[in-house]
Amino acid sequence: MPEISPIVLLLLGLLIVVAGILIVRLHPILALLSGAVLIGWLTADSQLQLFAQSRGLSETQINNLLNQSFGERIAIAFGETSGKIGLLIVLASIIGKCLLDSGAAERIVRSMLKVFGESKAPGAFMVSSFILAIPIFFDTIFYLMVPLARAMGVRKEKSYALYIMAIIAGGTMAHSLVPPTPGPLFAAGALGVSIGMMIIMGTVIGLICSGAGLAYAYWLNKNQFIPLRSTNDVPVEELKSWLNKDTSTLPSFFMSNLPIALPVVLIAGKTIIESQPHFYPDGILSFFKVVGDPVIALFIATIIALAILSKQSSYKLKELKTPVEEAILSAGMIVLITCAGGAFGAILQQTSIGNWLVDLSKDVKLAVLPLAFLVTAVIRTAQGSATVSMITAIGMLTVFNTPGAMSFHPVYLAIVIGCGSKLFPWMNDSGFWIITKMSGFTEGESIRNFSLLLTIMGVVGLIATMILAKLFPLIG
Repeated sequence: MPEISPIVLLLLGLLIVVAGILIVRLHPILALLSGAVLIGWLTADSQLQLFAQSRGLSETQINNLLNQSFGERIAIAFGETSGKIGLLIVLASIIGKCLLDSGAAERIVRSMLKVFGESKAPGAFMVSSFILAIPIFFDTIFYLMVPLARAMGVRKEKSYALYIMAIIAGGTMAHSLVPPTPGPLFAAGALGVSIGMMIIMGTVIGLICSGAGLAYAYWLNKNQFIPLRSTNDVPVEELKSWLNKDTSTLPSFFMSNLPIALPVVLIAGKTIIESQPHFYPDGILSFFKVVGDPVIALFIATIIALAILSKQSSYKLKELKTPVEEAILSAGMIVLITCAGGAFGAILQQTSIGNWLVDLSKDVKLAVLPLAFLVTAVIRTAQGSATVSMITAIGMLTVFNTPGAMSFHPVYLAIVIGCGSKLFPWMNDSGFWIITKMSGFTEGESIRNFSLLLTIMGVVGLIATMILAKLFPLIG
């Protein structure tokens, strides 16, 4: 089969998936698998080999990849995505179900409203999500905060989408700009930027971007109405039933927050300790290595959440089977769609689209910061992962980080790469499907409330970074 340009394959995949979902109304799993099958079938062995070589695979690994059918490659990518997020989604779904059914989410929302008031709730969601996402992947934060947004949405349904967007606005920017999450951590190391400087500048630019995202969220929310829809495990009527409950019948504030706060502390503790292991005894290192793993941390939180539900509802152990089954059934569909999206993104990567972009960028004559932003944005849109797009772009752009090549501190280059990784997440991004299915949005609603939101924040980040690089070129 003759080799087809990676950009043509990307456009074909885009057409199949978007048209399949939005026009033909195929189920997302079928649309994503259709795109993956077509692209996998059309990808030439020479493109596979180029992709494998760019990933540093050995000769044996390259031969193994070439000997796999495109069906095997799709199945392997599907399984790898499931291995990364499958259990996390299932456990988070059980935690969310327990928080809602026990009244814990209702208790947290009442306490938050007492402190901030209803008018400041979106800002509180944004700041909380930003802080929590510094040590932890955004997906995990979103799993844990969605129940709170749904509980708030019962009170003010017109603002439900605003609460979801506020969580997204805070968490996604911290994820790509503030270490120790992998993308900004790798960027800092590759460009010779100190972790402290990356944290400071990432936080400054990240909060500017998140603020712009929140402003867009307020504007969009005035011009749309997305109802609070029932999910497979929690009907809206059940959420509304909590509004008239006396606060004294709800779990304590401490216990309500424990299933959310504990995994955050454990995962963040592992990240902090592993960054400076020589400061801590071996016992502490071993402890956090086990309990700080995201799966184990969420499993511990799941046990606590089930205990809260059991106590509040006077359930015996066997009676917990029903809510757990409901949560798992709901999570199963999310896992399948997310993994199909991950497989589609992986098959796109195997077309060697990254290498094509490297060659293209050699002929593009733009200023360094806009060029870095553009390259990262195109890679993100092409293959679906913010972290992978950052790492790929940094490999291409470190050539600029040489004496005389830039008139400003390299932290600005690291920041614009992070901002570029926000543009335009769509159906090949597993996060797109997690947000769509857990929030109850349609695909079109997710494009307006997630994809465009991130795109706006990324562009604002580029502008803010260029202004700061002009005013304070040699900070630190």
